[in-house]
Amino acid sequence: MENKVDDIWLKAAVLGGLWATIEIILGSFFHNLRIPFSGTLLAMNGIILMIAFYQRWTEKGLIWRAGLICALMKSISPSAVILGPMVGIMTEALILSLLVYLLGNRLLTYLIAAPLAVFSALIHKIISVLILYGYNIVKLYKNIYLFAVKQLHWENDDPWLVIYALMLAYLILGIFTAVFAWYIARKAKDQPAPEISSHKHEIHIRKNPFEAQSNFSYSVILLILHLLIIPTALFVLNFFHSFWTYPAVSVYLLFSFRRYGHFLRRFQKLSFWWQLFVLTILAGFFISGIQKQGDFFTWEGILTGLEMNFRAIFVVVAFSSLGVELKNQTIKDYLFRKGFRVVYQVLELSFAALPMILQSMPSAKTFLRHPVKSLTGLLAHADYWLGEFEKSNLK
Repeated sequence: MENKVDDIWLKAAVLGGLWATIEIILGSFFHNLRIPFSGTLLAMNGIILMIAFYQRWTEKGLIWRAGLICALMKSISPSAVILGPMVGIMTEALILSLLVYLLGNRLLTYLIAAPLAVFSALIHKIISVLILYGYNIVKLYKNIYLFAVKQLHWENDDPWLVIYALMLAYLILGIFTAVFAWYIARKAKDQPAPEISSHKHEIHIRKNPFEAQSNFSYSVILLILHLLIIPTALFVLNFFHSFWTYPAVSVYLLFSFRRYGHFLRRFQKLSFWWQLFVLTILAGFFISGIQKQGDFFTWEGILTGLEMNFRAIFVVVAFSSLGVELKNQTIKDYLFRKGFRVVYQVLELSFAALPMILQSMPSAKTFLRHPVKSLTGLLAHADYWLGEFEKSNLK
């Protein structure tokens, strides 16, 4: 490497790489089983990892750097660059890092920070859904809730009780997360480090997934246009429904499909289209409210559902297209000049070490059945992985 990476960035690469690896293993497991609140469970895991590791490596700024590395590693899919896990992971890391900076490295700090960081996963999910479907999704959820409480004869219950109960649940989960992480860190101190000779892996520098593709013609002009079109189109779709709105946005979609079609992997998933279909049917039944007399199912609801579908397709296509153009070598060179070279170098190390870390990790079932043993094992391996990163950094 042209420039050697500082020790704190190497430690961030270890922590960020481990965090991303667990997100990959558990995320795939949760996705395949359709486990609800999987985002919250993954957030709790990341927070436990950050707190526990910070008891071993206490350098200031380690947590947000690790969050940045993990977020970028999780965002290699173009459709996830802006809306995906990247924002949620960075939010959790920044909340934790800020409160540790203000209040110090003590249990009380984490009893405050962990609930906020866990709750941020829910806030991130709500904001993502609002961006994806617009405010109509709130109206739909509200009417479904009203229908449910009417069927259960709970009409006199305060709707805010649900919000309060949810906040209390996240508070309890956050406190549990902090205490569990503190326990893991203390337990790992008594666990001997593994023998270095038991590991036969080496880090081989590979192509970074953020590297520009040589067979694609990137354009700074199109990047700027995407940045202008996305907020403009979302504003128009929110507040204007004239005859030219949808044709105009459709022209943009057709152009994007033509230019970035092979990058739009999300549209190849049947689950994406099934989700839109279910959303349309629910809108047909509930968007007009349960107080309306006459037909329960309305075409007005179907049209509203189709509008939400159109918006969702636009959001996915637009941010995917933006993500592709962000890989432009010109953008990378500009960021290098502004001091981001170290981030790219650390990502290169982290991606190169990913197969090694994956082979050393327990399976998702083992991780969930024996979380204490699995997490303490990760902490015990930390210094070995750091040593491997340091050796690669000197090459």
